[in-house]
Amino acid sequence: MTETIRWTAAETASAIADGKVTAVEVAQAHLDRIEAVDAKVHAYLHVDADGALAAARAVDDARARGDRLGPLAGVPLALKDVFTTKGVPTTCGSRMLEGWRPPYDATVTRRLKDAGVVILGKTNMDEFAMGSSTENSAYGPTGNPWDTTKVPGGSGGGSAAAIASFQAPLAIGTDTGGSIRQPAALTGTVGVKPTYGGVSRYGLVAFSSSLDQGGPCARTVLDAALLHEAIAGHDPLDSTSIDAPVPNVVEAARSGSVRGLRVGVVKEFAGEGYQAGVLARFAEAVELLRELGAEIVEISCPNFTYAMPAYYLIAPSEASSNLARFDAMRYGLRVGDDGEHSAEEVMSLTREAGFGAEVKRRIMLGTYALSSGYYDAYYGQAQKVRTLITRDFEAAFGQVDVLVSPTTPTTAFPIGERADDPMAMYLADLCTIPSNLAGNAAMSLPCGLADEDGLPVGLQIIAPAMADDRLYRVGAAVEAGYLARWGAPLLDRAPAL
Repeated sequence: MTETIRWTAAETASAIADGKVTAVEVAQAHLDRIEAVDAKVHAYLHVDADGALAAARAVDDARARGDRLGPLAGVPLALKDVFTTKGVPTTCGSRMLEGWRPPYDATVTRRLKDAGVVILGKTNMDEFAMGSSTENSAYGPTGNPWDTTKVPGGSGGGSAAAIASFQAPLAIGTDTGGSIRQPAALTGTVGVKPTYGGVSRYGLVAFSSSLDQGGPCARTVLDAALLHEAIAGHDPLDSTSIDAPVPNVVEAARSGSVRGLRVGVVKEFAGEGYQAGVLARFAEAVELLRELGAEIVEISCPNFTYAMPAYYLIAPSEASSNLARFDAMRYGLRVGDDGEHSAEEVMSLTREAGFGAEVKRRIMLGTYALSSGYYDAYYGQAQKVRTLITRDFEAAFGQVDVLVSPTTPTTAFPIGERADDPMAMYLADLCTIPSNLAGNAAMSLPCGLADEDGLPVGLQIIAPAMADDRLYRVGAAVEAGYLARWGAPLLDRAPAL
């Protein structure tokens, strides 16, 4: 069954539906792969072998009865450990929630189960999704399958690494400032941030409520589209959920073409701080788009240069508010409850022990920005910049159909290299943050390997809100163009684990 783990999600679903292989066999093959390689990668925080095999047996039983199966029935998936999963540990990569088993499923989790997707386990992540390398996990870093001494990106590095190491064909991530797209770029996989509100946030443990967005991670554009379709759609349990039809992303992925499209190249996403190999692969991707029939237009979005400082005021401010709930009074870690400490002391001791350094840093930044006398000067000004960035996008999409840029300024960096330099770490999200501030849709897909280190480079495609199908149309065309050029998927060139 070793070839089974290299099938795409679409191929796996087809093989199960046709009776060529059982869902249990597919699940077991991936569980065996996890046992064989995850000690090197550390993509998973919890593997739910019994639950996965039970879900797979249910799919096989349904097929035997002649029941109609969904497009992803029986396909294994790795779930980022920020989505509540009934009865299964959900830690958000934090000691604060160590051992917590939620009494309910997130909407995304429930929709996956309803679709017959087999959830293998929960993946490693930067604590409470705060980070760009998965080094901030309380349970240790995840390694990049291309080179396990390098980071896989973050905060969803575990999900991307699980896919890149063939421990799952699909995964779910969340993207607050680039946490799906940046790991996708660094691991040679596909990651999509849907339009804000396009996928329910109910049961997603909040970091920054106006920015957080769950989305699909996969090895192909079509697989990402199939997963997007399964989890998207209006949810009355989420007040920010969009009550509108889901764009037809699967059809777009199956019939990808850029002929006649106007593609904007964002002028601000280049220059100092960008690795030469990243810029070289991006230039080749733009030329490929031109060869495929797209019209290339240079676009200036001047306020994008202020996106990072605006983000690092808005996101920590919302994090300060959201994480106030972890107070040792209701659930999660509780330290100092020995009868000798007051409630305030128990709360302080618990938060000191439960939160890591990056989470504490952002809580302090956010609390300061929201404090009396500073709210208008910091948080209020950042929201005004957010409006200017949204207007830049609106002006750009008045001229072009999609925008493109490198996904990240550099390839994967060594574990520990930026641990003591938060600003250098934050720069990893330089190209991805504007889309979160504006709430529009964006995708990262592989566009080759950098000359300097042989590590993956990502191409970012950005589309207007609720035009997610454009991402898949362009992404599928680019993917097909590269497949014709390379002769095999980029991940086939990754070193064996």
